[in-house]
Amino acid sequence: MAPVDPFADVLAANADYSRTFSDSGLSGTAARGLLVLTCMDSRIAPLEALGLRAGDAKILRNAGGQVTPDVLTTIVLAAHLLGVRRVMVMPHTDCRMTKATDAELHQRLLEEGVDTRSLSFGTIAYPDDALHRDVQRVRSSPYLPAAVVVGGFRYDVSTGRIATVVPAEPAGRGN
Repeated sequence: MAPVDPFADVLAANADYSRTFSDSGLSGTAARGLLVLTCMDSRIAPLEALGLRAGDAKILRNAGGQVTPDVLTTIVLAAHLLGVRRVMVMPHTDCRMTKATDAELHQRLLEEGVDTRSLSFGTIAYPDDALHRDVQRVRSSPYLPAAVVVGGFRYDVSTGRIATVVPAEPAGRGN
């Protein structure tokens, strides 16, 4: 008996998708000059929530929608090479990263036999404070052009609404 491919469902869906694929002419730049950083939570559909289409924006996702060093590097590259002039940092309500501490997550995983103490999960005790820090981290990067505007927003998973938490301001070394 042949093993079952755990990706068979998504590969079959891709085969269907590719038959009518029409985006091959899109540029690699962000057509609307926008980069959105949000959480990996599957309840968030950033393009749809913001009225965007493929090619309009760069979408970055991670646990908690946080500005980590790799995210900041990607934002810098996107600003210099891919036409990004606006950055939305957009975590969401009801985020799992706000419901435990790193220590609690390490303990839970240790109970499953996985020692993760060498990892930092970046859990979030105070979401608004974390969002303000993340926006400031982007704004104060010495590598971003001053023309880049950065704002902090919160996506509500129960309504689909986006609220401004940190008003948009231009990047500028030490804003």
